[in-house]
Amino acid sequence: MHLPTFHSTRFPLQNLLYVGLGGAIGSILRYAVGLWAIRLFPAASLPVGTLSVNVMGCLILGLLAGISEARDLISDEVRLLVMVGLLGGFTTFSTFGAETIALFRASQRLLPVVYVVGSATLGVGAAWIGHWVGRSV
Repeated sequence: MHLPTFHSTRFPLQNLLYVGLGGAIGSILRYAVGLWAIRLFPAASLPVGTLSVNVMGCLILGLLAGISEARDLISDEVRLLVMVGLLGGFTTFSTFGAETIALFRASQRLLPVVYVVGSATLGVGAAWIGHWVGRSV
């Protein structure tokens, strides 16, 4: 995957602004998708909002990485804005961890295992499919 990398500890202000703007947009989208998922599946036993944004984020990042690998169409600025900032703000590993602990603490034994295995499987699968589609486009 072609992700932006930094080879020094200096970050130009412009790059920080791209990441910050993307992160702000991604966070707002995460909140909106989370609300939408809860309304769509009000009786769900699993945290569908977090699962949704994480799988969608994996799919989109895989797609963009595949496009970037196959054709050099994505500039470094777009990578910073979308792949680092927006998708970094959109997806949430920390909430995933906290929700998994909450499921265990609620005396659920099978649900947290299903949530962890399902999240990892769906996320990696979505990234792989996105990457494959991106390289094929």
